[in-house]
Amino acid sequence: MSKFDDLIGQALTEEDRALLASHAEPGYLAQAFGLFRGPMAWVMWLVNIAIGVSFLVGVYALWQMTNTSDALLAVKWGVGALFLFQITTLCKTFMGNRMEVNRMLRELKRVELQLSLLRGDAGAIR
Repeated sequence: MSKFDDLIGQALTEEDRALLASHAEPGYLAQAFGLFRGPMAWVMWLVNIAIGVSFLVGVYALWQMTNTSDALLAVKWGVGALFLFQITTLCKTFMGNRMEVNRMLRELKRVELQLSLLRGDAGAIR
């Protein structure tokens, strides 16, 4: 892969290299907070609220499980807590997958930019 990147780098001008460098991948926190912007922002806010509520209620259920003396009631609270923690994990996985989709789309846009820059240079030579 690096040979391919080197060939692309040799074919580009300094201005093109600066343009590609300005479209570099942002850091992890910038990507994570970027989920809350754009057309899917409302979905991400709902998922984040669901994560918070299910986690807090799961902690409450776990607390109730440890404080009860009845075994059947303790199992019921424990199953409820486990279910709520699974919801938390599922929602976090959804948000992580969305972040990966955003990374893939960003990389595809970079490839499109590189192709248009190379096509523009080849058209200028001919």
